[in-house]
Amino acid sequence: MTATDSNQPLRHLSSYIYGTTRLGDAKIPLADRIKIARVAMDTGVWFHTSDQYGDALQVLGAAFNEDRAHVPKLIFKVGGGDIVEMRAIIHRQIKPLGMDHMDIAQLCLGGDMAEQFRTGGRCYDEFRRLREEGLVRQFVLEVFPWTSQVPLEALRAGHTAGLIDACIFYLNPLQRFAANPLWDFIVERNIPVIGMRTVCGAPVHRLRDVPGAAWCDYLQKRAVEVAPIYERSGVTNWTEFCVRFAFGFSSVRATVGSTARLENLREFTAAVKNITLLPADIQADLVRLQRRWSDETDIHAKPWTM
Repeated sequence: MTATDSNQPLRHLSSYIYGTTRLGDAKIPLADRIKIARVAMDTGVWFHTSDQYGDALQVLGAAFNEDRAHVPKLIFKVGGGDIVEMRAIIHRQIKPLGMDHMDIAQLCLGGDMAEQFRTGGRCYDEFRRLREEGLVRQFVLEVFPWTSQVPLEALRAGHTAGLIDACIFYLNPLQRFAANPLWDFIVERNIPVIGMRTVCGAPVHRLRDVPGAAWCDYLQKRAVEVAPIYERSGVTNWTEFCVRFAFGFSSVRATVGSTARLENLREFTAAVKNITLLPADIQADLVRLQRRWSDETDIHAKPWTM
């Protein structure tokens, strides 16, 4: 994949993508979840969803049925141990939404499928068939620190050319879930990136100071280091700061932020309207921290512990 052949397909993405994780939270009244989905639909942004998010797909289906003229384009998480299972997962997710295809499938590969992807195996022909049939329009590749070697080898070998349009992973001031070698390759080749978890779950001072706000100890420790940089930046809104950080990398095409609160949705959509870069020294300090964290912690983490 080169910058030339992969930039074009993602230009139609909205800069902010509405994450639907919170729509699956049964503790929030159903009517409130449908309402925030409808408000997000009216903004015209893309959505990101998965059948792993509780009953989020059912909530989206109800919202879409209220206004089929404004059904957004969507990115879906798609896994599976083989192509048969993957097809079943695709149909299981689009059916509740009354759709016949996925605009973008986020490939969450493991086991034999990951090995085929790394080595240029038969999975590529199977993905192409999904696209030729119109069941999936585009593919992006999910990345974690503990999976980064697979996409790095596949990208270096050119196996992904013409098929994978971007990498997608957590990208915010406290998390950059592509290991350093893969990140360097992405930056060098200007490979498109969709960043997820825009604000890392909460404002940095809350992550630093409120017990339990950071779901892992490492995030609280990182918040201790990031808070002074945030304060020095002069930016007074954490969402704006995070958006400006993410788009400080030329590879970034969009950021995915999840919320069930109207005020947070408004912050996300406002933050992407006129994006200006962070001061160079602020961005550089965050980049240095992330390089250190990647080597010290991220690449040594057991899957799903971060």
